[in-house]
Amino acid sequence: MTRLLLIAILMPLWASLPVRAQEGPLVTSPTKAPPNPYQYRKTVYPWRRNITATIFWIGEKPGGQNTTSNHHSSWDGEWAKNYGGYDDPDPKARENFAPRAFRPGLNPFYVALPYNDCLNHRLHRPEASRVIPWFSRYNPPPGESICKGRWIQLYYRGKVCYAQWEDCGPWVTDDWKYVFNGHPPRNNRAGIDVSPSVRDYLGLKSGEKLHWRFVEFGGVPRGPWSWYGSNNPFVDPEVDPDVAVVRRLYQYLEQKRLEEFRRKQNQPPR
Repeated sequence: MTRLLLIAILMPLWASLPVRAQEGPLVTSPTKAPPNPYQYRKTVYPWRRNITATIFWIGEKPGGQNTTSNHHSSWDGEWAKNYGGYDDPDPKARENFAPRAFRPGLNPFYVALPYNDCLNHRLHRPEASRVIPWFSRYNPPPGESICKGRWIQLYYRGKVCYAQWEDCGPWVTDDWKYVFNGHPPRNNRAGIDVSPSVRDYLGLKSGEKLHWRFVEFGGVPRGPWSWYGSNNPFVDPEVDPDVAVVRRLYQYLEQKRLEEFRRKQNQPPR
């Protein structure tokens, strides 16, 4: 981004900030402005087309082709507990795209994709910063996932649905070439797991093909995927990762404005 373009983006926000005189030593500002999330709200990501989908659910026990328990996810050791219980896939046990037995504590519109950006709680995968499009925007500490909670748009037979990325799979967790670079899924049995709520909204059966792509939260319309969940920015705006970036941007702009005010105050009279 050129310097002139950066100034054009930041000036409206900068100009709207009040000037507040403060006492104390001048704090050195960052040499580089934090990214502006408003730039990304209309980002268009490419579609992954004709991807075989399977159905999975929170609390699912190992069995058949599923070899792992879904009581926990790749990023949440208490996934089922935080959700509120068993996400029963039986349509008779569901109502308003959620379990009848309880109101879910997390968004019931969730998916799994076969990539985990973290090796452990202290380390990202070596390629993560290079291949994840939004990595540099958040500059996360080592081992903190920036894939968890990302929004996905899904298309199936004329219907569009939105969901959050909350687990890794099916079957593999390192297929970044497919997830981010558009290669065919390394595992040819399936390339995405979708929750019962996504299944019900789309009218999808396990093993059928759909299209999916990443989408910025600012481009997600309201729908049943906006109704539930403490991890859902529609319910709690504070969990939108761009909120923290916006705060850093405003702090930077305010600091630069204060420095300019002090500079003018210290200039000798003409």
